[in-house]
Amino acid sequence: MTTMTVRRVCPSAAVVAALTSVAACGGGDATGSGGVVRADPIAALRSVQQKTSGASSARIEGTTVMGTTMSMKQTGAMDWSDGMTGTMEITYTGGTMGDALKQAGGDGTMQARYFKDGYVANMGEAFARQAGGKHWIRYSYDDLAELAGASGEVMKDQLQSSTPGQGVQALLASGDVKKVGQEDVRGVATTHYSGTVDVAELSTKNSAIDADQLAELKKQLSDAGITTEKVDIWVDKDELLVKKTERGRMKTGELNSTVFYSDYGTDVTVEEPPASDTVDFRKLLEQQQGSAAGAS
Repeated sequence: MTTMTVRRVCPSAAVVAALTSVAACGGGDATGSGGVVRADPIAALRSVQQKTSGASSARIEGTTVMGTTMSMKQTGAMDWSDGMTGTMEITYTGGTMGDALKQAGGDGTMQARYFKDGYVANMGEAFARQAGGKHWIRYSYDDLAELAGASGEVMKDQLQSSTPGQGVQALLASGDVKKVGQEDVRGVATTHYSGTVDVAELSTKNSAIDADQLAELKKQLSDAGITTEKVDIWVDKDELLVKKTERGRMKTGELNSTVFYSDYGTDVTVEEPPASDTVDFRKLLEQQQGSAAGAS
């Protein structure tokens, strides 16, 4: 029971952990009907980051593979105007996370709801049968930081302050940015940008972001065991992110992520599940630790 519960901290957090961003200053405007048209890709990406972060909300759909830990599909809507809030439907398709859910009697599908101070995850009927009929676990970000150590602190920071601009930030940090050309993405005319991030070579000498932002990006990549990462983004005529892919290697294997963004500015409302159907993560751990101590 303890193993099953702790393993589920990371997968729902991973939905947002890939969407990290920082503030950026904008550049001059020069757009065309086929997408963003700029002579300087750095100026273009700075403006894309500003416009995307300023859009406040969007619908999100994607797939993620994180080594042997998990593979998943997710869809939903997130708002980042005042912290991260939103709802995501997540289906685990493989890895140790998906295996744990199935071994516990679940079907690999769950819902996560994000709030400014934490998030809740619906763990399904199999979990409820072991938790007094309660389907939801509530994770306080402060509890994550305290109970999960360094990884919990990273998740707390990402979940409270991320927007869909991490790929843009990574390209700005790399100093290796090129405009690939004009491409159609799901019927939308876009401009495709690409670059490779080498963690060992990231420095303020070739980076288009400041030292604090660069240090945070290096820490995030290093914590995941990523040494190099190829990032591609597709941007529409309004300088909004339409698609982002990330490819690299982690401590646990391959990193492969594709995310689509649409309906910027969409209304996002999130409801807390009933308290009678929710158990607090800290309380659950304390109960499990007490049971384990009694059994010994």
